Amino acid sequence: MVLAVWLALSAAPALGQVAPNRPIPGQGAINQLTRGTEEPQEAPPAPPPATSLQLPDLRNRETFSAAMQLIILLTVLSLAPAILVMMTSFTRIVIVLSLLRQAMGTQQLPPNQIVIGLALFMTFIVMGPTWQRVNDEALQPYLNGEIDQATALVRAQQPVRQFMLAQIEAGGNDEDVFLFHEFADPSARERQQISSDEIGTMTLIPAFVLSELKTAFLLGFKVYLPFLIIDMVISAILISMGMMMLPPVLISLPFKILLFVLVDGWRLIVGSLMGSFVM
Repeated sequence: MVLAVWLALSAAPALGQVAPNRPIPGQGAINQLTRGTEEPQEAPPAPPPATSLQLPDLRNRETFSAAMQLIILLTVLSLAPAILVMMTSFTRIVIVLSLLRQAMGTQQLPPNQIVIGLALFMTFIVMGPTWQRVNDEALQPYLNGEIDQATALVRAQQPVRQFMLAQIEAGGNDEDVFLFHEFADPSARERQQISSDEIGTMTLIPAFVLSELKTAFLLGFKVYLPFLIIDMVISAILISMGMMMLPPVLISLPFKILLFVLVDGWRLIVGSLMGSFVM
């Protein structure tokens, strides 16, 4: 009993003392806030100013020339399909091949990709000599620095113009040239003859397209005629047999394909098309 009282009295002073080095709860956060108010932190560095978009100075001749070259290049790339269709042999070839597919009645065979691809490669072969002249007379001298852009453009037009004029004369479609030339130059309506130098390129291109359309449809008619005869014969046979409800196209299709394969029709059509152009 006495021992328990003595132990309690000896432990009381120890509980009342506080360790001098022990931090008071919450005192660290208060100290930090106090230091933050007394010693302000440095502001973060400002971000660099954004660079503004600067347009090229077109007053400088060199800069203007580079900008114009870029514009001309983008324009040519966007008009490349139209140039390919309107100034080359592509128009005649693709129309005849499309009419051939319709005459055979094979619907979508061969597919459009095959027809257009074949027409493109045939165009490359037919236009090869013309493009080679353009490369030799205009492109290579310009790249070598021998001539300027204006001279290169004039030289590049000459082989293409000669090709278009040759096709128009071979097809006997001179009236198409007179048609557009009269509207471009009303004073030429009283004249009976005009030289090729007087015909502008913008006038020659639509005249060449009309000439190619006329020639292509004439060739397409010649291709269409044998298949039309087969359809008429099959139709007459079915009517004489009393099979009026049976579609003649369904019966004539195998005979068309057989006849076309036996006469080697693809070689004949492609050879006739490529031989119809005047080089």
